[in-house]
Amino acid sequence: MNKKLFSQLIITILFILALVSTAKIVSNAQLVNFTKWFNHSAQLHHVYAEENSNQIINEKTMTTIVKNIEKNTNWSSYKQITVTATGYTAGKESTGKNPSDQSYGITYSGVGVKRDVFSTIAADLNVFPIGTILFIPGYGYGVVADKGAAVKGHHLDLYYHTVGDVFEHWGKKRLTVYVIKKGSGKFTETELKTLNEQNALQVFRQQTRN
Repeated sequence: MNKKLFSQLIITILFILALVSTAKIVSNAQLVNFTKWFNHSAQLHHVYAEENSNQIINEKTMTTIVKNIEKNTNWSSYKQITVTATGYTAGKESTGKNPSDQSYGITYSGVGVKRDVFSTIAADLNVFPIGTILFIPGYGYGVVADKGAAVKGHHLDLYYHTVGDVFEHWGKKRLTVYVIKKGSGKFTETELKTLNEQNALQVFRQQTRN
């Protein structure tokens, strides 16, 4: 190897070492930033997955509770009405509202949306006044707390946590519902809480835990 080639080789090696050293410094800085971002993203993903999982579990639990109620209740004494029932959420896709909006998740009655054994639903208030309680097979008890521009006549809109829940667990159905109580035109958070915490329901909740 002549001196010229040897010199070029040495220069090339030194240049590569300089690049490696610089890259290492930059990489360390980027690694710190990436690690912070990754940890933050992982935490967000964990929270999202946990929330989504809870919603799915809750909806499955609801299905079990509703089946038990249907099986253990004599419905012959209640008025029956055939309706078309769809599902909705508190989100923009159903209400046009964003989570940052002051009225997000608040029904026409002033009660916050709720998915439980007694859930908030929307109806034509000329047919089902605010506070009317219906039993909807496959869904549970629905309390009319809301209305909607597209909810007319014998049409109900059933509240669900997510769009995924609507599609997976309901969609659109025509079915017979039972009128448990006609509403007075008013309904409160306290009344909704009382309905869901009544002792008779705890038996059905307990059955899902056994």
